[in-house]
Amino acid sequence: MFGSWFYHKRVRTAVSVFGSLFNNIYVLRQNSSGETISQVKVPLSYAPKRSFIERLNEMKDGEQSERRVAIKLPRMSFEITSMAYSPERQLPKTNSFSTAIGSDTSKRNEFYTSVPYDISFDVNVYAKSQDDALQMVEQILPYFNPQYTVSVKPFGSTYPEVKEDVPISLQSVSFSDDFEGSVGDRRTIIYTLSFTMKIAFYGPISSSPIVRTVNNNIYTMGDSDTFQLSMQTTPSPSGVSVDSDYGFNLAYLDSAQ
Repeated sequence: MFGSWFYHKRVRTAVSVFGSLFNNIYVLRQNSSGETISQVKVPLSYAPKRSFIERLNEMKDGEQSERRVAIKLPRMSFEITSMAYSPERQLPKTNSFSTAIGSDTSKRNEFYTSVPYDISFDVNVYAKSQDDALQMVEQILPYFNPQYTVSVKPFGSTYPEVKEDVPISLQSVSFSDDFEGSVGDRRTIIYTLSFTMKIAFYGPISSSPIVRTVNNNIYTMGDSDTFQLSMQTTPSPSGVSVDSDYGFNLAYLDSAQ
């Protein structure tokens, strides 16, 4: 334990996959006739909600707004808020699965039982008007009924043949509009959507050669063990790979006279 280095980038992958779900959100601006006059792709970034609120508050100060460029709205941000062990998804520790190492059929990788964790994300929607905010929220909610499942390669390009389904559930939606200024002051409407992403963490991966020959010596049971038969078992065909279907050849090597 803690003796060998490994790093499967599970959290980095989770952040990348989660963020990609919200990378194509748009806000349309229409005139009084209902004609679209502009379409804005909503910027998305990984950042704490607090930093955005502090920046927005600075923009309300005339002196500060001259020094810094104002944040353009609408926009979105997301962040990890917590990580928790999920005991109800824990599989027996003796479970494992194996896969071939690339084109090398003489060895296999052994993956042992993963440890399930729930990662909580918050997606924050910022807008100047209620209509802009609701456009963004409505492009998200219908896809989580109650969850959306994505297919992920937990080991990336290292073991691309290994895939797993990762469910993402929408837990809650909250709203805040703390506008208290005059008509000409900057207003910010914020919706916060809370999600749970169910992932698994894997330990080190072991590599071992494939067993292609098994020798068995059979003895009678009694006061003294007496040799009776020697057998050798090999796969059929002999060049079988780890993930192939195959049979066995049984050869009798020797027997008691």
